[in-house]
Amino acid sequence: MFKIQRAGVTKRERGGQDHGSVSLGIQRDIYSGLSESAPKTISEKEFLKFQDLIYKEAGIWLSTVKTALLVGRLSKRLRQLELRSFAEYYNLVAEDAEERTKMLDAISTNETHFFREPAHFDLLQTKIFPRWEQEEAAGLRSRKIRVWSAGCSTGQEPYSLAMLLLERFPAAAGWEIEIVATDLSTRVLEIARNGIWDFGKASEIPDKYLEAFMLRGFGEQKGKIKAAPEIRSLIRFMRLNLNEESYPVQGPFDLVFCRNVLIYFDMHTRERILRGLLRHRSPEGYFFVGHAESLHKMADVIRSVIPTVYVTAAKAKREGHARR
Repeated sequence: MFKIQRAGVTKRERGGQDHGSVSLGIQRDIYSGLSESAPKTISEKEFLKFQDLIYKEAGIWLSTVKTALLVGRLSKRLRQLELRSFAEYYNLVAEDAEERTKMLDAISTNETHFFREPAHFDLLQTKIFPRWEQEEAAGLRSRKIRVWSAGCSTGQEPYSLAMLLLERFPAAAGWEIEIVATDLSTRVLEIARNGIWDFGKASEIPDKYLEAFMLRGFGEQKGKIKAAPEIRSLIRFMRLNLNEESYPVQGPFDLVFCRNVLIYFDMHTRERILRGLLRHRSPEGYFFVGHAESLHKMADVIRSVIPTVYVTAAKAKREGHARR
């Protein structure tokens, strides 16, 4: 159970920074727990068939260097289904939409942390939030804030944003916060909806937010932390495939986060997805990507405020942002 007691902990309890991930890394899961009947190799022809299917379904391009990763992540499904070959499994996923969803769950990489990429959160607190407050005071914007976390994984990103926003813009002052969090994987969305993580994740959360917005587990939930109701109520989780032609979310959003997701797509798919995401952002809104992702080919519509944070070209010109 989770008692109504905040998860504040001492520095000693927190220990060092937790650099672990929730991704299904090759070194950890490639053959763990497989039965003798589970295949450990895949033919080139079989790999190419999966490569094509995954690309058509999700826009994710797996090069041939990812062969071992595919084997490692799909072997568990074959074992669970008591299948002895990847050819059998391909025939199943080609016909069964529900199993295709489970296949995409299995191959998805889901590495995330609370308050990841501190420069983004610093920009929000020092530049963007003060501007919103000034604009609201001048009657230039409402007190409603809408955020989209695309590729939210196990929820650390949207919950980090919820903590940051709720502290600065409380409901008691008339502010309304809405966060839409989406991901391709139903597995990670279930974790995110539950809002429960290992206690080690507390080391990623600043003390003031840990005290205010996290609950500590007791009894059979000992060693866990859980997001408190006040931030859980701000977030709506839903499955969304960024490879679809249109997205079932209603904009506009003041902030759109799509960090460390675009790297899994080829150039053509990446640009199409980017333009789809940008259509859901407010003309005055901000777009956040990961440090391994560059949008320099989108200079016709956006400019960077700082590296990896973008606004419309018109807004950048108006506010004097020179970066491209």
